[in-house]
Amino acid sequence: MDSLAAAACPDCGSELGPGLLACPRCARLVHAETLKDLAAQAERAQREGDAVAALTAWRRALELLPPDARQHAVVLAKVQALSERAEAPAPTRGGWAKGAAGLGALGLLLWKFKAVAAFVLTKGKFLLLGLTKASTFFSMILAVGAYWALWGWRFALGFVLCLYVHEMGHVWMLRRYGLAASAPLFIPGLGAFIRLRQTLTTPREDARMGLAGPLWGMAASAACLGVYALTDFPFWAALARFNAWVNLFNLLPLWQLDGSRGFRALTRGQRWIATGLLLGAYLWVGDGLLLLIALTAGVRAWGGDAAPQADRIALLQYGLLVVVLSAGLKLPVPLP
Repeated sequence: MDSLAAAACPDCGSELGPGLLACPRCARLVHAETLKDLAAQAERAQREGDAVAALTAWRRALELLPPDARQHAVVLAKVQALSERAEAPAPTRGGWAKGAAGLGALGLLLWKFKAVAAFVLTKGKFLLLGLTKASTFFSMILAVGAYWALWGWRFALGFVLCLYVHEMGHVWMLRRYGLAASAPLFIPGLGAFIRLRQTLTTPREDARMGLAGPLWGMAASAACLGVYALTDFPFWAALARFNAWVNLFNLLPLWQLDGSRGFRALTRGQRWIATGLLLGAYLWVGDGLLLLIALTAGVRAWGGDAAPQADRIALLQYGLLVVVLSAGLKLPVPLP
């Protein structure tokens, strides 16, 4: 975005204050030339079949348009249409998610180690990218040091790396949507977070971005189980179980937790389905966290503002996470 607006409108000569997007007198767009360049970039990217690059350009253009301008509505429609095309495949399609979607019970995770390997090979380069950011790297070191006193260095390091994978899932999804976001920043005792620098335009985008973190976190637990299957070292099973619990906690449909973002895309009926699934998981596993999530989900289903249209992918992803992560809590290993 342009750092400074023009001092005067080139059409009518009116003074333009900082932050204005249109001339208050003649309504000329302050960033008209930049908007033309961004539109050209977006259209070129669309012709080349690069939906992510097109989304990035259109989203930047959206920030330079007044919300009440006709052009804003036109560009917003383009963003929403392109975001559906740039969306990651559903859990039942391709990559590591294809293997995860076929899991009917926790035992099958061990037999689907090839899915974990595929995840590492296809996403490994992207995961390393975040470690090149100084804020991420040094905050991770601080987090490991803080957890070291509680669990020892080995478990502390493994837990922080699992958190990192979770957060990079959010970053990956945001990049698919052409959205700018910071690298993960770790805060001992509170986990980690990323700063979103642009605005999500639909509940569907919010749900995909929110649930991408637990989905990647689920893959991290599966990777730990794969190592446990190869080494028979209980540490890896304990790490897989604890990481499953942490990602399950994130499914709470409260505040800015990932579960709340997922619930924003669900209709009232879908929320009741999720609530029933959570209650079933509680009866199966017996962990009080599942009961807490189910009660919170029931409150959201009863009185919250539900989405007007059903989002089957969001419900499928949420349900998959509940089943697989709940199964992770059945691992017969002690928590740290």
